[in-house]
Amino acid sequence: MIKSISKCQDTIINSILKLHNNNEPIELDPTYSKGVFYKGDIAKPKYKFDINPYSEEVVKACCTQLPIDDESIGCIMFDPPFLATKGKSLSKNDNSNLINKRFSVFPTEKELFQFYDKSLVEFYRIIKKNGILIFKCQDKVSSGKQYFSHCYIHEKAKSIGFYPIDFFVLEAKSRMIPKWQRNQKHARKYHSYFWVFKKCKKSVSYSL
Repeated sequence: MIKSISKCQDTIINSILKLHNNNEPIELDPTYSKGVFYKGDIAKPKYKFDINPYSEEVVKACCTQLPIDDESIGCIMFDPPFLATKGKSLSKNDNSNLINKRFSVFPTEKELFQFYDKSLVEFYRIIKKNGILIFKCQDKVSSGKQYFSHCYIHEKAKSIGFYPIDFFVLEAKSRMIPKWQRNQKHARKYHSYFWVFKKCKKSVSYSL
């Protein structure tokens, strides 16, 4: 029985590949970083890209402009940044703003979401017909405002021509919480999402 929720990332990825990719491996990861997805039993992708490669096996490239032919990839794994800040603590060599220092960040939410937009367009270009995009994302609260990123990504992907064929929730085993965030006004996010999109015709719509 494949469930839509798990505390194990490998379980979710393997479930997606079994259900929607005929158990074939991920072909391309445009934000490969240190390859955390592939430390367990998930096979490394054929194509590995990153804006700042950590190893020689990873090619330097941005997700919005990949050196890949049109409609040549069957399955993409995308785990982009989900944070935005201009905080001065980013430049301090101390224990402040650890979450933002650990992951890549954008200066503003607008720029972050524009990055999502451009990446989705590029993925639509290189994915084969009926190929899939696995998009990991996370909602957040920033400056007291809720950002339901998974909703935005769902709507943007549909407008481009992706069809949302599945949705998984990854429960967090722990969360890094800065001291300044302890006076909370919204529910703490202890989960992230895996959207599974299939490439189809332009502008997907639901009809009853």
